Amino acid sequence: MKFISWNIDSLNAALTSDSNRAQLSRDVLDTIGEYNADVIAIQETKLSAKGPTQKHMDILAERLPSYEIAWRSSEEPARKSYAGTMFLYKKDLHPIVTFPEIGAPDTMDQEGRIITLEFENCFVTQVYTPNSGGELDRLGKRQIWDEKYRDYLTTLDKQKPVIASGDYNVAHKEIDLAHPDRNHFSAGFTDEERADFTELLNCGFSDTFRYIHGDVEGEYSWWGQRVKTSKINNSGWRIDYFLVSNRIADQIVSSKMVDSGKRQDHTPIFLEVDL
Repeated sequence: MKFISWNIDSLNAALTSDSNRAQLSRDVLDTIGEYNADVIAIQETKLSAKGPTQKHMDILAERLPSYEIAWRSSEEPARKSYAGTMFLYKKDLHPIVTFPEIGAPDTMDQEGRIITLEFENCFVTQVYTPNSGGELDRLGKRQIWDEKYRDYLTTLDKQKPVIASGDYNVAHKEIDLAHPDRNHFSAGFTDEERADFTELLNCGFSDTFRYIHGDVEGEYSWWGQRVKTSKINNSGWRIDYFLVSNRIADQIVSSKMVDSGKRQDHTPIFLEVDL
C-alpha cells in the first residue's frame, strides 16, 4: 500500500484562493496525485465545523479522483476553523472510520486532531499534534497529550499493526533540523518533546524514514514561511513522520519526502509498505 501525509495549512485557501501560494499548493496536490496513493492524510485543514463545502469536494474530486473522504474539524468549545484533519482513501477500500478522543487536556480532543482507519490487517491513523506555543505556554498540556496519544497508539498496536502519520510537531534528533544549537528552547525541539517522542518509539514503533535512510542529514519536511530564504538555504526541520509497528518495519519499501517545489511550510511525505 502507498500512503501520503501532508499538513496543508488551510484546505480552503489551497483550493479556492487566487494567491501565488495557493497555486503552489494546488501544484503540490497535482504532484500527490501522481503517486496514486491508496490513502492520503491531510492535517491542519482549518475548515469550519460543517466540514468541506460542496465546492471543496468537487475540486478534490477533480484533482484527486476516485477517493472517499473522511474528515473531522475543530468544534466548540475549541476555536473555530482551527486544526482539523482529513483522510482520502481509494473507493475500493472499505475501512472502519473512527474519530478518537484520547482524554487530552483543554480543548485538544475537540480540535479534530486524530482520525483512524481500520483495515483487515492494520490500522492507519493520522495526527496533528498540538504545538507547544511560541512561549512554550502549552508545553505542559502538550506533554499530557503526548502521553495520552502514546497510550492510544499502543492500544491499537495490541490489536493489529499500526501505520501512523502526521505532523508531530517535534524534531526528534539534532540531525532533524538545520540549526539545533539555537533551538533547544524552541517549541518542537525542547528536551521534553524529544523525550516524549523517544518514549513513543520505545513502545514498539519505528520512524520509517530513519529505518530506511539511517542518519542521513539535511532532509527536512518543513521550512518556515517567515524567512523567505529558509527553503533556498535548506534551513528546515523534519517534524512530519510515518511511524509503523516494529513488527512490520521490515516490510517498508520506501519512506521519503515529496518534492513540493518552491512552496515553503510543510512538504508531503510518502510511505510504501508491502502488507
